[in-house]
Amino acid sequence: MTQRFSASPSPRPGTPIHNHHSNTTGTTPLHLDVGCKVYVELKKEKIDTQEFRKAEVLSIRSHNDKSEYYVHFVEFNKRLDEWVGLERIDLSREIERPTKKRNGKSGNQYRDSDTPSRVGSPLREITGRSGGVGSSVGQKRKISALEETPTPNARATTPSTPLAEITDDYEDGSTPGNGTPLGPLAATFSKEQEIERLRTSGSMTQSHSEISRVKNLERIHFGEYDVDTWYFSPYPQEYSDASVVYICEFCLFHYISEKQLRRHLQKCTVRHPPGNEIYRCDDISFFEIDGNKQKNYCRNLCLLSKLFLDHKTLYYDVDPFLFYIMCQQDEFGCHMIGYFSKEKESTEGYNLACILTLPQHQRKGFGRLLIAFSYELSKKEGKVGSPEKPLSDLGLLSYRSYWTEVIVELLLETKENNEDITIEDISARTSIATTDILQTLQSLCAIKPYKGQQIICLSDGVIASYHKTKEKHKNRRIDESCLQWTPPHFTSTDLLSENLI
Repeated sequence: MTQRFSASPSPRPGTPIHNHHSNTTGTTPLHLDVGCKVYVELKKEKIDTQEFRKAEVLSIRSHNDKSEYYVHFVEFNKRLDEWVGLERIDLSREIERPTKKRNGKSGNQYRDSDTPSRVGSPLREITGRSGGVGSSVGQKRKISALEETPTPNARATTPSTPLAEITDDYEDGSTPGNGTPLGPLAATFSKEQEIERLRTSGSMTQSHSEISRVKNLERIHFGEYDVDTWYFSPYPQEYSDASVVYICEFCLFHYISEKQLRRHLQKCTVRHPPGNEIYRCDDISFFEIDGNKQKNYCRNLCLLSKLFLDHKTLYYDVDPFLFYIMCQQDEFGCHMIGYFSKEKESTEGYNLACILTLPQHQRKGFGRLLIAFSYELSKKEGKVGSPEKPLSDLGLLSYRSYWTEVIVELLLETKENNEDITIEDISARTSIATTDILQTLQSLCAIKPYKGQQIICLSDGVIASYHKTKEKHKNRRIDESCLQWTPPHFTSTDLLSENLI
């Protein structure tokens, strides 16, 4: 029996809603432009009460001879952006019109504070390269500004609300190799404060054009789930008119109708990701896939993941990456739960480039399992690793939780054995980078001054929280004995043939 799953907090846009606003009955609706701020009714499943939030109009289109408005709820993560009709807008409240600003070069000319932006389509690759090996690897996989084409019947502009570039300042802005963040200690946040920051800012991207990008797909059908999408992904433009896009859960090919998917499934013989199975424990398996050997699968995977990741730029050049797909097995095949990717050769010491747990499998401990597996690979390689920055909102929370659990577990173990341990020792035994260890200890307020030096001291609250979390995740752990993997070695000839150097 098919299960229905809504990944976003709101149901599918377009669902009829019986609105009882007296302000829209018998009156002519006021004209709304892009950049206007209005109060929009939030959609809540299984809740009859009405709640209105201020939202900014980012785009306007005509659908079934009716105007629809693409809105961004102010102070909420952009994954809640959606198309709404006039029946969900409270026109009885004051409408904030976009302000006019003087053009800096001409005193008598004015312009809207909004600047044009277009809904994008395919990506193009930067061809320029630097001289060094490290820079050329980065240049090879970086994508220039998205090549954009307007969506029919839609007008999109950059929102008038100022949106600053998000830098993960709650991570002290540190990345591997930037030195230790100690002295003075960075400000720490409670879990509630951190979640509030992520709620209001979230995984915003680094450019204003990405912030204003209109979500082009509303829902996908994947396996036995219908999943509401979160963000824009450059699928073919004709897919934007479909209420649901159908994706084969085994080969990841996408179709615009259910009939096309059914015809495909009659011929598709794939029942697991096209790579080597390197781990199997109970019903969980991991497959390793080389982006250079399985280009179509990896590109389709990138398209799928971009629907739920907003902090990363999509790469069509998948050659420099290895992909590790986590699946759950049953009698019908290996069903993808999530994945992470890593560079074949990372000069910055990153052991993970991108990570995603599909929305229908989130909050089940699978994200932690993906993170733990990436560090098991680092241990096999004999290296210290760190995830590529910046992390998404959910990625940051997942990593903080994992780092805390692993570090506290090791500290309690050494205490029982009356051993002394340093930051470097923790890094060597866990493969976690020293900067990540320091940031985690600072967030726990575990670094204390003592007789002219700094020591690690865990509070009773941290220890109690650790035991609670450990009990919760006792069934979601990697058994290193089940890992059958030899670190791949890529020679200069291999990398040169793949244009990585």
